[in-house]
This record gives sequence, C-alpha cells and structure tokens, in this order.
Amino acid sequence: MKPHTWILLRGLMREQRHWGEFPAILARALPGASIVTPDLPGNGRRHAQDSATRVADMVEACRQEMLARGIAAPYHLLALSLGGMVAVEWASRYPQEIARCVLLNTSMRPFNPFYRRLRWQNYGALLRQLLLGDKSSQEALILRLTSRRNAHGNPTLLADWCAYQQQYPVSRRNALRQLLSAARYRAPASRPAMPVLVMAGAQDQLVDHRCSQQLARAWQADCLIHRDAGHDLPLDEGEWVAQSVARWLGAEVTDRDRTDTAQSSCK
Repeated sequence: MKPHTWILLRGLMREQRHWGEFPAILARALPGASIVTPDLPGNGRRHAQDSATRVADMVEACRQEMLARGIAAPYHLLALSLGGMVAVEWASRYPQEIARCVLLNTSMRPFNPFYRRLRWQNYGALLRQLLLGDKSSQEALILRLTSRRNAHGNPTLLADWCAYQQQYPVSRRNALRQLLSAARYRAPASRPAMPVLVMAGAQDQLVDHRCSQQLARAWQADCLIHRDAGHDLPLDEGEWVAQSVARWLGAEVTDRDRTDTAQSSCK
C-alpha cells in the first residue's frame, strides 16, 4: 500500500523550522508516512516572495510546490492556525486531493467572532510590536502568546527563532498581508467531504479555544481539547498530538483514551 503523505502547514509568520521536533514525532507515530513541511510565500525560504492576501492563493502556491516536487495526491493535511484555513480551502476546492484534515487551534468566519479569533487582550501588544518592535522582541512576544510551556521564557528556543528571522526575515508588509488573508477568509458552511479532526489547547492565549469547539460542532467533526496546552499544540504537546492523530486514524477509541485527564471532547 502506498504510504500516506502528510503535509504540515504553519500559521502567521512561521516557517517549517518552527515545527521543531514534531515532524519526527509524527513520523514515529505514523510508521511509513511521508512528512512534508512547505513554507507559505513570504515565510521561511520563500520570505522574499509576496505573501498572498487570499487564502485561495496560498492553496495554489502549495499545490504548485507539490507538483514541482513530484509529490502526488492524495494528501493528509495537518495544519495550525492560518494553516488550518489553507487546509480547509484546499479540501473544499479540491476534495479529490485531500484524504483527511487535522486542524489545530484554528478559527474562521462565519463560525467565530473576531474578538475570539484573536483575543482582544492582545491587540495593543501586537499592534505596538508590528509598528515599533524589533525582531527579537517580536519573537519573544510570539513565544509568550503561543506556548504555554514556554510562556516564562526558553532562551535556547528563543535564540533559534531569532536566528530563523535573521536568516529569513518576514517583512512587516508580508505580515500584514498574511493578517489580511486570515481576517477576510470565510470558511464553507458545511464540512469538507473527507474526515476532519479538530484539536485545540484550552490555555491558548492567542486564539480562544472555543473557536475550535464551535467549528467542530458546526461541522459535526471529531474534536479533542488538551487542557494544559497553548496555541502551538505541536510545541507544547507534540507527543499527544501525534498519538491522538494515530488513534483517530485507527478509528479505535479505547477506554483509556476516553478517560485521559489531559484531553476532553469538544462536545
């Protein structure tokens, strides 16, 4: 049987290296799977390109990259935040190309109000950073807002993130273009045709985890919430994410899984 191809899609101003150890963790949980971590235009190795102002254009950029690399569909998508919007749009436009979607801490119109899609308490800090901050303070703020485990600092990880920005800087212009694409995106009213798993961290300080719950309920999708994790689920609880995906794929839920104190259903 042909091994599954998993495409991992990051969020705003993030690149493939921000996945850290998670691709290897996921590969161990899904033996034989091929893990692909593309960068969206404007981020990472594609930082010199203009970021798309429409999620649909991000989808086309991903599809073109897979074609250029000779990676054939069907694909399994695991996507975080803005990447989740890209995954949903891809699955909606080209359902024959997507086998499954796993959406992590994402939010979308019309299911979620703007003040939950980006917590209003962060508006001031984010605006000041975008207009006045330097790259080091930017990465420190992002780490504080996205990781529950590292909210009080992780000098080694922060140094790595600053090095990524120094090598492949994301311009303010591209950051704004990505924010625009996320703000204007509107998800389809009904769930894409393939199986969808929605996952979220209850301690997300950037996006209210209730956005994931609302999306899962509207689409009648499978859903898991980690009680202690933040926005960057793969960073905070990579093993939990990978093992949860493996169990979901196996379509077997054991009694232990049902009573796991770290997780709960969205229902």
